[in-house]
Amino acid sequence: MAHISDLIAVDIDEYLTSHQYKSLLRFITCGSVDDGKSTLIGRLLYESHMVFEDHLAQLTVDSVKVGTQGADLDFALLLDGLTAEREQGITIDVAYRFFSTEKRKFIVADTPGHEQYTRNMVTGASTADVAVVMIDARKGVLTQTRRHSYLVSLLGISRVVVAVNKMDLVDWSHETYQAIVDEYSAFAARIGIESVTFVPVSALRGDNIVEYSEKSPWYDGPTLMTYLETVPVDEASSADGAFRMPVQWVNRPNLDFRGFSGRIVGGAIRTGDAIRVLPAGTTSTVERIVTMDGDLEVAMSGQSVTITFVDEIDASRGDLICAADAPAEVADQFEAHVVWMHDDEMLPGRPYLMKIGTRTVGVTIANPKYRVDVNSLEHLAANTLALNEIGVCNLSIDRAIPFDPYPSAAQLGHEGQGRRVGNRDTGSFVIIDKITQTTVGAGMLHFALRRSHNIHWQDVKVDKVARSEQSRHQPGVVWFTGLSGSGKSTIANIVESKLHALGVRTYLLDGDNVRHGLNRDLGFTDADRVENIRRIAEVSGLMVDAGLIVLVSFISPFRSERDLARGRVEPGEFIEVHVDTPIEVAEQRDPKGLYAKARAGELANFTGIDSPYEAPESPEIRVDTTEVSAEEAADRIVEALRAAGRL
Repeated sequence: MAHISDLIAVDIDEYLTSHQYKSLLRFITCGSVDDGKSTLIGRLLYESHMVFEDHLAQLTVDSVKVGTQGADLDFALLLDGLTAEREQGITIDVAYRFFSTEKRKFIVADTPGHEQYTRNMVTGASTADVAVVMIDARKGVLTQTRRHSYLVSLLGISRVVVAVNKMDLVDWSHETYQAIVDEYSAFAARIGIESVTFVPVSALRGDNIVEYSEKSPWYDGPTLMTYLETVPVDEASSADGAFRMPVQWVNRPNLDFRGFSGRIVGGAIRTGDAIRVLPAGTTSTVERIVTMDGDLEVAMSGQSVTITFVDEIDASRGDLICAADAPAEVADQFEAHVVWMHDDEMLPGRPYLMKIGTRTVGVTIANPKYRVDVNSLEHLAANTLALNEIGVCNLSIDRAIPFDPYPSAAQLGHEGQGRRVGNRDTGSFVIIDKITQTTVGAGMLHFALRRSHNIHWQDVKVDKVARSEQSRHQPGVVWFTGLSGSGKSTIANIVESKLHALGVRTYLLDGDNVRHGLNRDLGFTDADRVENIRRIAEVSGLMVDAGLIVLVSFISPFRSERDLARGRVEPGEFIEVHVDTPIEVAEQRDPKGLYAKARAGELANFTGIDSPYEAPESPEIRVDTTEVSAEEAADRIVEALRAAGRL
């Protein structure tokens, strides 16, 4: 069963050659916490003789010191390498291990079972061919079992083996095993997983792992290792699709060579093939396929190569090289499944970063169409997504990008012999917080929204330049931000009066005023505050296009949304004014009595009390109202507009 062979002693070259061309299976173990995932992999490593003498000696010591199996070996310690994992007896991070047998090589990802670390499970599953779902025979199918299985389906893993573990603790009850089989089979059918194999095991004792156990005479299926060694590896699946290669690097070592380097994620490419580079849409023909070992006539999916073209065409990192006769789609709005992975809930309308392939773009996420109850698979109404929740949302990207739909397990199961449906690499993405650079979500693209293709910019004859010439001043946004009671509206009113006296065309957008109309449907939750500012940013951008100087007076507590507003206009057209009044002073003023209500618990989500205010880091103007009057502050702002060339 092990990778160890007599050829090692007889003919090492032949052994290495035979080992090199073995098929490779990538699989994950997943399921609920403490179902025995790490123990199972540790047992597989032990049985395949991948635990060497020094490791085994250390395992023996660690099993006595921090293990959970008394005098027996705790195989989970082979995977749980973090101190916190050993102390708590749980898996936190994804642990990758390599092992091999005479028949096949394996890379296994041990993923955590805790809900808190579902994000890590998604990471491990993203490259897997097979999922081993662990179920504790004593507990049956749990919520986390269903959540992981649903994610397996979404991620396009079409083959699942369910290891019903700890059968020794239920006296190898056939009835218990069959009840789990029936329940999970019904759930798998509902989520589109058609290929499911069940194996009753005891990972700790090794029953039905490599050899059949005498304790389960009623079981006539394969052992777990037999299944892993014989399950078909869909090595040709990605090669069957259309050619795709994201450009990772423009390779220009000298003036005589210019190539495009990257990893092929779909199909194959030959010299002389016609290609199309997206999103630009330029076409050419492959001249050379360059590798470190020399030029190739053909390159397949999974290979990293440098491609040169007959024509000098413009392409850069993030572009997608496709087959000319089967290009990817290009769009800037999509429907997608989103898995939220952060403790802070998703804020619809907030600008995030989206990394897809080698390209990073700006993205905003609309209110979810629905979130999925992983137990019932019911579609539930939702305004946002919390940690580990899965939903379907519309995405809006700040530029058009090439993509392919992400294939689900159900789609993969019905591909037949034809061209592969979609592409996992060009249809998946992660979501990154712009401020912290933390990965907060991941997702799979379904399709482009029709409006992404059908709605285009309409050319107009009277543009912003013409309107500005008529107004005899340059348009812009003066954005006042600060706590409630800081004096924003007072200063903004004075500034508008001074500009009006100068003959400047202006408009004042005040936070209270717009909530009577445009934003009357919004509350004061974080999500509503984000949408509040998003709408005002769009309106102020339109007013700038109309040639106005628009004064915006909003608390606007989050930097991300103020950055969004800045991005809606051209450089130099946005002036951020931080009305920096200490909360103690603002609370003393309390012109609307809001602080008193917030302190009394009568007003929830009040900025500065129980909702955060993120002060600007580098505003164009900072006004300390404890040092200057409103009139003096207004004069400073008018002078700043004049200095910026707005007047």
